[in-house]
This record gives sequence, structure tokens and C-alpha cells, in this order.
Amino acid sequence: MEILIKNGRVIDPKNNINEKLDIVIKDGIISRIGKNLKEEGRNIINADKMIVTPGFIDIHVHLREPGFEYKETIETGTMAAAAGGFTTVACMPNTKPVVHSKEIVKYIKEKSKRTGYVNVLIIGSITKGLEGKSISDINEMVEEGIVAISDDGKTPMDNEIMIKAFKEAKKYNIPLISHCEEHNLSNGGSINLGRASERTGIKGIPSAAEYLIVKRDIELCEATLSKLHVAHVSTKESVELIRRGKLKGLNLTCEVAPHHFILTDDIISLKDTYTKVNPPLRTSKDVEAIIEGIFDGTIDIIATDHAPHDEDSKKVEYSRAVFGISGLETAFSLSYTELVLNRNLPIDRLVEMLTVKPAEIIGIDKGSIEIGKSADITIVDLNREYTIDSRQFYSKGKNTPFNGRKVKGKVIYTIVGGKVIYEKGEIRCL
Repeated sequence: MEILIKNGRVIDPKNNINEKLDIVIKDGIISRIGKNLKEEGRNIINADKMIVTPGFIDIHVHLREPGFEYKETIETGTMAAAAGGFTTVACMPNTKPVVHSKEIVKYIKEKSKRTGYVNVLIIGSITKGLEGKSISDINEMVEEGIVAISDDGKTPMDNEIMIKAFKEAKKYNIPLISHCEEHNLSNGGSINLGRASERTGIKGIPSAAEYLIVKRDIELCEATLSKLHVAHVSTKESVELIRRGKLKGLNLTCEVAPHHFILTDDIISLKDTYTKVNPPLRTSKDVEAIIEGIFDGTIDIIATDHAPHDEDSKKVEYSRAVFGISGLETAFSLSYTELVLNRNLPIDRLVEMLTVKPAEIIGIDKGSIEIGKSADITIVDLNREYTIDSRQFYSKGKNTPFNGRKVKGKVIYTIVGGKVIYEKGEIRCL
């Protein structure tokens, strides 16, 4: 069946397109792009007064499967992705067992083909078991199709291990995604060290726990001439270190999650463990530095760090609660409301950060709307205002500090490989 998307404002930053166009999809491929295309014999999607973009890409999600299916599964996680407009996600390796071998990579690939609603890419671990002691079987995992390596959730503290990892990443031309945390400084902490920790009595995590590792890994990136991608940047110092590294011409990119450019540690209370995330919410000065980094291009992409959890893991005292926010279903609307409406970021820049830029970082041929390419497309009503309601999430994880917040920019259609997966609030059957 052919699909004709009519009257939408097509925004494709890769090809410098921002105009009203029609798109024809045939056999899962974009076959025509133009004005006033004919409607006969096609399934028509009227995108009038909406934007039509390449499908969003998130290179930092936790699908939890295998091992933690009570928190999320590939099925529920990719349903959440589709509801958020994401057509491709890359899952982190902190599962059980850890993604440190070709067997686990193969399992996730096969499971994703059976139960996944969007494209699922896989990130392999840097070290076996995320223990930081020995390098994973990176060669075998690359052969099985991983797109990056990371020990997300933990940081290998052994510099020799990291040098080996950077060299392996360079050998296979994949990025090393660094979770930057000096565990000796963060150990036992739950929130940012500062006024909030003083006010609440909760043990704090200093900014240095992040930026000291950012500094180390940028230096290792430079020494090994490898690709470094810094995950979930949260501090002013980290932004400045990355800016300097880029000015030196290093192969260096980074990401920020919506909660780190919207929220500060001022909102933290002992009763709301949904605000507990790693790295922690920081200060208004950190948020402003991140916003500046988004505007000047220091920060390359937005990634959700989607970290769904069961209620039992969150409904405990703050120090015992797990870290993480469920983010796939709210990422666009939060980003559009905060960055475009409140701070005047060009909409093209926001779309770029969610499409072509993440595709470039992990080296996949996606993130654009071009004839002959797979029809991964997201359609958004920018004028649609709604209130975030975690009870309506497709994700098993309802853990969001944004519940009840009014936002604008609602995903209306998510099309993956030419198939409408999400339409007007409903997931379609596979």
C-alpha cells in the first residue's frame, strides 16, 4: 500500500528543507517528494498545520531486557519510543546478563525483530560484566552489529583499560560513549552537592565527579585519536571542557537529556524520588551553561537516557531509591516547549538534534527525508497542548518528575519503514 502525506511542513535539516511538501511512500521507501502530488489510490495522511520530520533517533535508552523485564521489555520500551516519535533507539548494555558477548547481542537483535515496534540498535559494554576489569569481546560484538561501546551506569576507573577500549573503538570506527562518574567522589550520593543537599540532608554528589572524568576521557580521546561521545552532560564545567576539546578538532560529541536543561536541584524533596537521576539535577548555572551549549553547537544531540523503573524501586526513602527517569514519551514536547517556545531555539535546530546528528554519531544511514531511503517519519502537531499523564505511558516505567506539566508539541504519527506504528495516541499492532 502507498501512503501519501499531504500538506505538511517538511523539516529536514540534513537537506536544508523547511517548506510545505507532500511525500509518497511505497513499499516502505520514500518514492516521491513534491508539491500537490496526486491522491488517487493511496492511504492519505493529512498533515496540514503539522511538521513532518525524519523519525527521531535516541542513542541512549535502557530497554531493560534481558533480565529486568519487570521494569521494561523491548516490546513496551519500543511502544514508548513510537509514542514519543522515535523510530530508532540504541539500547545500553546494563542488562542481566550484560551485553558483553555476541550471544547477548544476537538475543536482543532477534527479540527486537519479533517484538520491537521501532528499529533497535545495540550498544555493547566496554568491560565484561560492567566490572571495569577486562575488555569485552568487542570484535565479536561488532561483527554481530553493535553501533557503539559503553559501560553506561558505571565508569571504568582503570586508565589502562580505557586506553585499550578507546583503541578498540578506533579500530572498528565506532564511538565510545562515556558515562562520566568518578565513583570515589559520588559513592553513596543521591543528589547534587550544594544547597539542595544541605537543605534536605541527602548526601550530595559534587560536580567534579562528572567533569574530572570528562577531562580524563577527552585527554584519552586525543591521545588515541578515537571517537568519544559524552553521555548525559550535566555540569557547566563539562560543557566548557567539551567546547575546548571541539576547538582542538577532536572527534568529540556529547548529549544532554531534557531533565538536565529543564530542572534544577531546587525542586528536590525527600518525598519525590522521581527527581533522583544520575548524574543528578544540578544548579541553574549548570542549566544555563547547557542551554548556551545547545545554542552554540557544543552540545550535539538530545538523548533521553530513558530509564524506566518499577514502583517498588522508587517508592522508598530517597537514599535507597534507584536513579532514573522514564523519558521517551515526553522528550519532544518538553524540548520543544522549553527550547523553542521559551528560549527561541530554531525548530530546525531541535529537529537536527533529534535526527541527523544522532545518526551521524553512531554511523547509520538515517535521519533524513530523501527519495530511496527507508520511510522513517514523525509527524507532530506543534500547536497541540496537553498535560503529561504518566498513567497513559506505554512504558512500564511511570517514573517522571514531569507528571502534570503542560506542554506543547504532540506526536500524531510515527511511521517506521513505511508502516504507521503510532497514530493519534494509539499503537498499531505489528
